[in-house]
Amino acid sequence: MPEIHLDSMLRRFGPPGSTRVDADTVEQLLDELERQYPGLRFKIRDETGALRRYVRVFVDGEDVSGTTGVATSLSGVRSVDILHSIAGG
Repeated sequence: MPEIHLDSMLRRFGPPGSTRVDADTVEQLLDELERQYPGLRFKIRDETGALRRYVRVFVDGEDVSGTTGVATSLSGVRSVDILHSIAGG
């Protein structure tokens, strides 16, 4: 099971530190996080289940947004970092 880290903005709605979730894909991991921490619902993904525009998920340091996205396998993965960037001008 990979160790999950949320940035400080998302930790307000989820676990206060790192956590572990048993999941085969990023999508399953997010489903489980939202089940355990309902406050995360719609903070990471939109209503269609797609990652929000300003959220980045890194699986063992690799940003999945430009590759397989939420379908990314977690087999053999050690860590998942979920970051919510801030937009502005």
